[in-house]
Amino acid sequence: MYANHAGRRGRLARQLGDAVALIGAAREVSRNGDNTYPFRQDSSFYYLTGFNEPEALALIDGRSGKSVLFCRARDENAERWTGARVGPQGAIESYGFDEAYPIAELAERLPALLDGAGSVAWPLGRDAALDATVNAALGVLRGGEPRGRRAPARFADLAATLDEMRLIKDAAELSLLRRAGRISADAHIAAMHAARPGRYEYELEAELLATFCRHGARTPAYESIVAGGERACTLHYTANNARLADGELVLIDAGCELGGYAGDITRTFPVNGRFSGAQRDVYEIVLAAQLAAIDAVRPGASLSAPADAALACLARGLIDLKLLDGTVDGAIESGAYKRYYMHGVGHYIGLDVHDVGSRRLDGEWRRFEPGMCTTIEPGLYIGAADDVPAALAGIGVRIEDNVLVTAIGREVYTDAVPKAVADIEALMGMK
Repeated sequence: MYANHAGRRGRLARQLGDAVALIGAAREVSRNGDNTYPFRQDSSFYYLTGFNEPEALALIDGRSGKSVLFCRARDENAERWTGARVGPQGAIESYGFDEAYPIAELAERLPALLDGAGSVAWPLGRDAALDATVNAALGVLRGGEPRGRRAPARFADLAATLDEMRLIKDAAELSLLRRAGRISADAHIAAMHAARPGRYEYELEAELLATFCRHGARTPAYESIVAGGERACTLHYTANNARLADGELVLIDAGCELGGYAGDITRTFPVNGRFSGAQRDVYEIVLAAQLAAIDAVRPGASLSAPADAALACLARGLIDLKLLDGTVDGAIESGAYKRYYMHGVGHYIGLDVHDVGSRRLDGEWRRFEPGMCTTIEPGLYIGAADDVPAALAGIGVRIEDNVLVTAIGREVYTDAVPKAVADIEALMGMK
């Protein structure tokens, strides 16, 4: 697998010209006492290295094409407590680095590695410690210029280059994304089977987490949302501590992380297994919007196309429900729909749940390309109010899938979770 990461470093090196690129690992963060939060590697560092330890820095030299890793040295006593370390020799042997050194030698060795480069690129301003390390190395080089040393004359933001690289997924990434999507789908199905009136939201969350872990994905990609009833109208509700009531819907937005890659699925379904008439009406509007948006995902189409398709369906539906007056165009132009639909239709997905990559180029919406992955997730959130019919009050619905742009169209790789009304009711009737 690490050959994929070495290949990415090679691709980056070819783009650098006479520049040297630096990127640091994430740091361990104290939680309390001598405990730390679970370590999660920096996404771009992991993309280039596959290396999953803190206290590390990777250097890619565009002049020579070589890659260098600074990492923690082997330490028998420390490893007894916290597990084996790769060490510099292991970084060369297992991860394909040309050179590797203990992180303790970074300040001493970095000036020589930067000497003579035309520019140095790193994620500017994102890591104060790395900023300081680079500046110190440049200071050493400038002090040595009378003796023939030469400091890079230009700085560049490495994040911009890496974000574009990460936007188009390679075969190894797509394999992990599909697996993360499949595990996430299995988890949603397990939660549907477990749902019934009187259970707590966290009991459904437990089904999600257990399914993730059972399939080797020990970490959720983000904090799971399990929102019954009107709590679904709070977009990022994560308390997950209320009792589920007969006759209400429950919205679950959850996905696992596998090998660093995220799944992100939302389904909304009746706690008792049967939609009421009003719930079905709202749900069918959101489902139609999602299907129209998915159909708009294809190579060469504007990134705005799915949002436009979804919004037209939602606006028409809100008028049909008598929550809005006038025409579809009028509801969209005035922004009146935003009372019930206040977010975008989706986001890139990959190593980050909300993955990197620009959405516009030269001021225009960019176009879909094969290898891009996006979520499609329209919703309607009808909070209780004096001017809202009682049958609709408190209904929150969102439906979300993960979509890969292919050479000929799209692949919805999370569609194993039922989302048609009849299919949801049939699955929940099997309990």
